[in-house]
This record gives sequence, structure tokens and C-alpha cells, in this order.
Amino acid sequence: MTISLYNTLTRKKEVFETLEPGVVRLYVCGPTVYSNAHVGHAMSSLVFDIMRRYLEYRGFQVKHVMNYTDVDDKIILRSLHEERDPHELAESYIREYEEHLRSLNILPAHIYPRVSQEMGEIVKTIQGLVDKGYAYPAGGDVYFRVQKDDDYGRLSGRRLDDMQAGARIDIDERKEHPMDFALWKAAKAGEPFWESPWGNGRPGWHIECSAMCLHHLGDQIDIHGGGNDLIFPHHENEIAQSESLTGQLFSRYWVHNGMMQLSGEKMSKSLGNLVTITDFLSKNEADVLRLMVLNSSYRSPLTFNDDVIEAASKGLERLRNGLRPAFVESAGATTEAKEALAKQVETTRAAYIAAMDDDFNSAGALGHLFDLVRVINATRDAGATVAELADAQALLRELTGVFGLTLDKQTGGAEAAPFIDLLIEIRRELRAQKLFALTDQIRDRLAELGVTLEDSKDGTTWRFN
Repeated sequence: MTISLYNTLTRKKEVFETLEPGVVRLYVCGPTVYSNAHVGHAMSSLVFDIMRRYLEYRGFQVKHVMNYTDVDDKIILRSLHEERDPHELAESYIREYEEHLRSLNILPAHIYPRVSQEMGEIVKTIQGLVDKGYAYPAGGDVYFRVQKDDDYGRLSGRRLDDMQAGARIDIDERKEHPMDFALWKAAKAGEPFWESPWGNGRPGWHIECSAMCLHHLGDQIDIHGGGNDLIFPHHENEIAQSESLTGQLFSRYWVHNGMMQLSGEKMSKSLGNLVTITDFLSKNEADVLRLMVLNSSYRSPLTFNDDVIEAASKGLERLRNGLRPAFVESAGATTEAKEALAKQVETTRAAYIAAMDDDFNSAGALGHLFDLVRVINATRDAGATVAELADAQALLRELTGVFGLTLDKQTGGAEAAPFIDLLIEIRRELRAQKLFALTDQIRDRLAELGVTLEDSKDGTTWRFN
């Protein structure tokens, strides 16, 4: 099987082929750290975490770089408002976001470049564009000549003549063309600055990512990712800068996730309609947010509301039910039930891979895991022993692990299982002797320890809360 991936640049699915066999160079645009991160930021990080985990599962070595934009107009404005040092302000939000990544079980990137630490590379990149005639100084600023880039606009599908100045693009009479964008901005009073051949100042937003990507991953990469709100102007300008400098295709695949939506609008700091990651995690498990992302197409908008959160919570519980142990009293399932489970194991693995190979169709793959859980539960109810459920439950752990889900909520579960089973056996004997006060005491004490017993006509099973 081969992996297919939707490429924003070509607007179609393509067979995924890397520049270097077995190696994926992945660059993802990280947050601008001027305020508390919201669940929309988490969604993007989760999307690319899921992609990375699956690529590694399929045998690729992934070199993952995610930047922090810690030099930006919004950071400066926030620091002035709060009367804080802008570098200290940005650093505090970086530390907070790193803690969120750990809480959400997101694999750490191999490199987290920061704009403030890459100024030498940024200045070098701008100078290279000036030397090649793609950029020009203007009164301490430096601008990129969009008209010199013959295919400018091909990522977004916009024609230069029809374009309007986009986000973070300043109109300036010194520009040769209204859509020329800043690579370097002259310092203003009270703002942080760095030295450059054009005078003290700081970089424009777009050049930062080009310089960091070129520095850490080379002239060409396999996947450049980010939210679809970055397609224009940010990623469009990254392509123009990088390819004008190197003369090579910058990224083979451009991958964009849809936006988190609250009340039908994109969740964003500027609109003020956001739910912070901290707020969400104070009320919900991290896996609930991950399951929300998994149960949708990464390229589509994801609605955020109580119904979606509740559905994800129930889905998470369904998956966990597939890991419930066999009834202690079980004598073994029928041959027919065991054969059905073995067939489902084989079908699930193949179907899961086929779905994920098709442009990371996590919702489809998740559906196959629910099918596996359904058959596991039926086989358990048919009297399966621990050994008879083992292969199916091992596959469920394996594939949910590829998704980054942590279904075994408590560490030490495997070690505790024999003791819990022993207590259930003792409890069964006590029930036979009609010592119900003692059986209730065992149930209640286990509940206090996070273990729920479930009695049925077939016997007793247990699960962690």
C-alpha cells in the first residue's frame, strides 16, 4: 500500500513520496506567543502529531520542526500594555504551551526554533534575496518584489492584480508594488531591535519561517503544515521567498488543517471567541479533545460545542470498554465466537491502515476500531477468557496508541489485574454465603481506588474509572 496526501498546492491527492527514502522533513508553523493558547492551537498541533505518529508507525523517520514566533507586532503591543519585557512575555507563553503539549500527549518536535534566536539566519536570508534582486531596501525597511516572482499566488490561487493587502501587510508609498511585503522593518522608538546591514530593526513575519525552515531542514522539505488561515499571505510568501532564494521547489506537499469553530466562526484571539486549553483541560480529559480531532477530517472545520465534547467522551469510553478484562468466571468462548474475533483482528488492522493511508482518514480508521471493540465485547459476553481476548485487545492498544490515545488511564493496571481478579473471586464466594455487607464493602473500597465492578448474569468484570 502507498500513502496518499492532499496537497494544497496542486489541489488534489497525490502519492506520498519523500525527497530522501524513508525520511520525512516536516515543518509546522507554531503559535505566535502573545496570549494564552486556545483549543484551536491545540487542534493544529494534534493534527500534525497524529500524522507524525502514523508516518512513524509506517516506518518513516520524521524530522519534525515547529517554530515559536516570539518577535511580532502583537507581542510588542501586549508587552507595552502590560508593561512587561516582550522577551519575558513571549517566554512565559512558550513555557505554558510546552506544558499544554505534554498534557495533550503530543510528541515533542525535534527542534523548536525561536525567531529571537535565529536573527543571523534571517538577516542572511534577506541579504541573499537582496543580492539576487528579489528584495530592495527602502528607508531602513526591506521589501520583497512580488512582480519578480512569476508564479506568485499559485498556492492560494489568487492573481496578483486581484489581490488586496492581506493580514500583517502594511501599505507604504515606498513600495514598488502595493503587494510587496516587508522582510525587515526599521526600528521604532521603544521597540526591541536587532542590528542589520539596513539599520536596526526586526524581521517581517513571513521571512522568519523561511529562514528557520531553511536553516534546520534544508532547501527542500517534504511537508509544510499549518492552519488553512495561513495559506495566504503567510505560506504564499514563504514559497515566494524560499524558492526565489534557492531556485528549488520549497515543499513537496502543503498540508493545511481546518479551523476550530465556535458558534459558526473561526476560533481566534482577535475575535475573542475562544476557549483556552487550560479551561478545556480543567473540565475534560486530554483524550476527549484528541478524539474530537480524530473523528473529523483534518481538512474540514471542527465544530466546538457541548454536544461534540459529549460525543467524544462517550466514544472514548466505548474504546476503553474494549479493554475490560474477561469475566473472572469465564470458562471460554465458543469456537464460532473465537473465529469471529480472530477474523475481526485481521480485518481491523488492514482496514485501519487502508483508511489512514488515504490522506490520514482518521475518522474512517476510528470506525474500524469501534467495530473491533464491538466484537471484543460480544466475545467477552460469550464467555471468552483473558487469553482468548488478548490478541484483539493488544491490537486495540497498538492502534489507539498510534493515534496517541491513552486508554489505560492508570499506570500499573497490568500489575493490579491479578489482585483485582482475586478480590472478585473472594467476593463471589461471599455472595454465595449471602455475606452481602462484605461484598458491598469490597465493591465500595475498589470504587474508592478507581476500579468499577460490573455485575451481570454472566458474572463480574471490572474497569478503571
